[in-house]
Amino acid sequence: MQEAQIYKANALVEASYRLSVYEQRIVLACIAQVNRHEPLTDQQLYTVSAQQIAAMTDTKLDTAYQNLKAASERLFERRVTLYKAPNGKGKPTVEITRWVQTVSYQDNEGTVALRFGTDIIPYLNQLTEQFTRYALADVAKMTSGYAIRLYELLVQWRGTGERVIELDWLRDALQLEGRYSNIRDLKRWVLEPAVAQVNELSPLWVTWDQRKTGRRVTHIVFRFGEKPNSKPTLPKPSQRAERAAPKLSLPKAYVEQHKGVDEGLAEADQRLLFEIRTGRRELPQQTA
Repeated sequence: MQEAQIYKANALVEASYRLSVYEQRIVLACIAQVNRHEPLTDQQLYTVSAQQIAAMTDTKLDTAYQNLKAASERLFERRVTLYKAPNGKGKPTVEITRWVQTVSYQDNEGTVALRFGTDIIPYLNQLTEQFTRYALADVAKMTSGYAIRLYELLVQWRGTGERVIELDWLRDALQLEGRYSNIRDLKRWVLEPAVAQVNELSPLWVTWDQRKTGRRVTHIVFRFGEKPNSKPTLPKPSQRAERAAPKLSLPKAYVEQHKGVDEGLAEADQRLLFEIRTGRRELPQQTA
């Protein structure tokens, strides 16, 4: 039997949101049920049980019952912020929406049933390009929501072996909202536990280092690859070239003109996009 797979549009992988680990487990267990080959409507109901969560995560059933109910109650309030520019042109729009439109917990059965929000569905269904895929089992036993997010951000660039992430962008993506403003606290409570769990519980190994601009740490450099005994989830052949050399979101000439001395093109592209969407920089007039 084929392992349950997660398919997410890259825009959703890089969106700004915060979910607890149990909220992540509910959402991912439901995403794994989405039939990516058939149209999805906002009326489709997905159900996950405490028994399924306990088996998937190798935890006690009583613990799963307790956490599932609390997580389902919070999940309805959770929002996700997406940044996008239609067809790569025009001014980027900020779209704030909810993960789910309805969620219910059946106490006597220990199950959660939900319907995904209407605006989330296009990021989960009938994806043909610019998406990330991985097995649900890759993250099922992680106990850090940050570890799950880090794994997705690395798997998105699977095959490149390196991803440079700007710290301000990471804080925004994880919705840290002023927490861990000191880099030492960020390392202790976010980066180090997340990296440790990716190394221990996923098919990837990962190391990281920091990069400074002047005296300030501004970027984290992640280097990663498949563990020798793991079975990699490779992108489709038509997408391998794109993953090996990610397309730039901004015109190459613009990125080359504005990149820093020690920045690669992909890193500069990400930094410039962050500055544009946060109002620090104007969108270039010509995007072709």
